[in-house]
Amino acid sequence: MIAVETSNLVIELNIQDVFWVNSQQGAIPDPISPQTWKQWFQTWCKNLGFDLPTASNYELTLRLTGNQEIQSLNSQYRQKDKPTDVLAFATLEWDFPKITPSEDYLEPVYLGDIVISVETADKQAQKQGHTLKRELAWLAAHGLLHLLGWDHPDELSLQEMLQEQETLLRLVGL
Repeated sequence: MIAVETSNLVIELNIQDVFWVNSQQGAIPDPISPQTWKQWFQTWCKNLGFDLPTASNYELTLRLTGNQEIQSLNSQYRQKDKPTDVLAFATLEWDFPKITPSEDYLEPVYLGDIVISVETADKQAQKQGHTLKRELAWLAAHGLLHLLGWDHPDELSLQEMLQEQETLLRLVGL
């Protein structure tokens, strides 16, 4: 668990790297350190603070995995029996009640889980001619926006979301 302080709020980032740790995926180098992930989410949450529910502490999980696991999750939760690049499982309803931070309430607000298939991300990065690092950041930013209530049911909202992702990537130098 990595705690990130952004002004007066703290983001606890739990990184579950099952792709590189539990597999023989040596052909794909691990491009992002936990410290880099920490800095990215700190920057993004600071920029997206207005989208966060009112609280002093937040928590989210980032899981880096392969196609087999993400296909299983995609089938189970979206009834699509194929791999995908990113899934986001938000824990908050976006008509959420306002939480008033207090010293009595120290538990973080759990925003949810972001699951990324590194295999799919690598293929997409190669196809689009950019680095795996940029693709993973793109997908993580997309997942974070979903955790914060963003969605893209139509072309206009998709374009707004993609534009926000580009803004988030620029904020971290990508």
